[in-house]
Formats: sequence, C-alpha cells, structure tokens
Amino acid sequence: MRILSVGDLHGDRSLAERLAKRAEEERVDLVLICGDLTFFDREPTGIIGPFLDRKKKVLFVPGNHDSFVTADMLTQAYPIKNLHGYSVRYDDVGIFGCGKANIGAERLDEGEFFSTLEKAHRRISHLKKSVMVTHVHPAHASAERLSGFRGSAGVRKAIEKFQPDVAFCGHIHEAEGIEERIGRTKVVNVGSRGFVLDL
Repeated sequence: MRILSVGDLHGDRSLAERLAKRAEEERVDLVLICGDLTFFDREPTGIIGPFLDRKKKVLFVPGNHDSFVTADMLTQAYPIKNLHGYSVRYDDVGIFGCGKANIGAERLDEGEFFSTLEKAHRRISHLKKSVMVTHVHPAHASAERLSGFRGSAGVRKAIEKFQPDVAFCGHIHEAEGIEERIGRTKVVNVGSRGFVLDL
C-alpha cells in the first residue's frame, strides 16, 4: 500500500490540486489528511474534489480549524471517511485516528485524545501493521520544541501503548517534514508538502 499523507491545507484549492496531481503521479492508493482542511471552516469545498477526480480514496481527521459540523458536512458531500474515533482496514493494514488539538473552541483534553485513539485502535489491534493519524503532535516531540506549542500527552501515550508503525500528524507548520522515533513508531509531521509512505 502506498499512502500520501498531508495536512494543513487551510482551504487552499491550488495546493489541493497540486497534491492530488502528486498523488496521481506517485500512484498512491490512499490519501490521509491530518486536519486543518479549512481556515476556520471557510473554503471547505474544492479541497476534496481534486483527489476524488483522480480516483483516490481519502480519509481525514479534523484539525483545530475544522469544526465537527464541517467534518460531518464533508462526509455527507463526498465519499470519504472521518477517522476521528474510527478505523479502517486495507488488507493487513489498519488505520486509526483522532482529530482536533489541545487549543481552540473544540479542544480535547488529554484523556479524550487517548480514549478516542484507544477506541479506534481496538478494532484493528490484531492486524500486522497500523498507521495512526492525528492533527496534533505528541508531547515532547520536536514540533513542541520548535514551536513552543504544547504537544498532546494523550497522543504520546497512545503511540507508546499501541506502537503503530507510523504516526502522522500536522498542526505545527514549522515542523513540516520532521521525522523522529517514539519507541518503534516513526512519527512524521507531514505538513502541506505531504509525505509518501510505502507499507
């Protein structure tokens, strides 16, 4: 399976078009969007269409710029899945997620981050490989040190407990492209340039 993971599009339709073209050129099977599809719920249309026009499957989690109402609207308007508290399976790969951040109007507390990821992981825990998708970065990661924005202790606890093969996040633009390890898990801040992974 080949995955393109991106984040923080903030309603930029031209960026969505460029990323969709990349997904086609790199022959990815799946596009994962790590939140902040919109800029405070503005411009939600035009972000998903370019990927679907190229016959790409799309999964996402909402970021702190995306309300749960907008996330629901997107899943009703397009054949895509919101991974917040859910998981999907593709052969022997399970993908699970939790959206939002620890700032903003719809912020989650650390217990909510962990319990949401735990619930989502439960359904795919028996699979050989797993990918975790969040918007916020884990606590004590490079993104926290670079930006001064506190990471999520709940996300870090989930990584340490479930040890997914990869954990994708976004949120901190300054940390775009940074890869690091927490235990056996590769943690990648995908940013708006995106990250391609072969599993």
